[in-house]
Amino acid sequence: MLPNHTPSKIQQRLQSAEPNIEPSKILVLFGSLRPNSFSRLLANQVMEILEHFGAEVRLFDPIDLPIYDGVSQEHPKVQQLRDRSAWSQGQVWISPEIHGNISAVFKNQIDWLPLEQSACRTTQGKTLAVMQISGGSQSFNTVNNLRVLGRWMRMFTIPNQSSIAKAWQEFDDHGRLKDSSFRDRVIDVLEELVKTTILLRGQSDYLTERFSETKSNQSLEVEASVKNLVAASGAA
Repeated sequence: MLPNHTPSKIQQRLQSAEPNIEPSKILVLFGSLRPNSFSRLLANQVMEILEHFGAEVRLFDPIDLPIYDGVSQEHPKVQQLRDRSAWSQGQVWISPEIHGNISAVFKNQIDWLPLEQSACRTTQGKTLAVMQISGGSQSFNTVNNLRVLGRWMRMFTIPNQSSIAKAWQEFDDHGRLKDSSFRDRVIDVLEELVKTTILLRGQSDYLTERFSETKSNQSLEVEASVKNLVAASGAA
């Protein structure tokens, strides 16, 4: 059972913020290679819930993604990851907690997303929701570290987050989340992500504009103008 928040109802509430609301574009990343891992199961549930909220959703499967070495940028999986990240307006990051931190599988995906590419900051201004899976008691180490990564990627991480404890108890035989407070929190997080994405996506360039970068760009423009004048004088 999902809440009675249909895309049309969300649109009605947010109509004043954006008159022509199109589906939010959300990318889901998860940090496990096991076929039936709880991270993967949660990612599947996240996709279903986001689609219920009217979002357009894509999932990236980390299987066959090479270990980050800085030289395999043309690998098909690297290109797929970067293309889907560039396509997205918001993202959901899901990682199991391993030794009190995010998994290597998840971190490898983030390492392949450049902070800057062709003078474009690839993740700056995108919204982000963070979630973690724990095999034992509830912890927030992983979601906290995911927030640190999100900050370095210059993303807007929403306040809400999800941490599912004793994950082996929280999924039924069909791989779906059982009705519980954990499932309710997942839904709350995704609802907040969709709303925040709709509110910010048209304003991200303005919100992420920084004085230091503007100053630097102006200096480069002046330098280029001087070089052009010198070149023109020499030609004359």
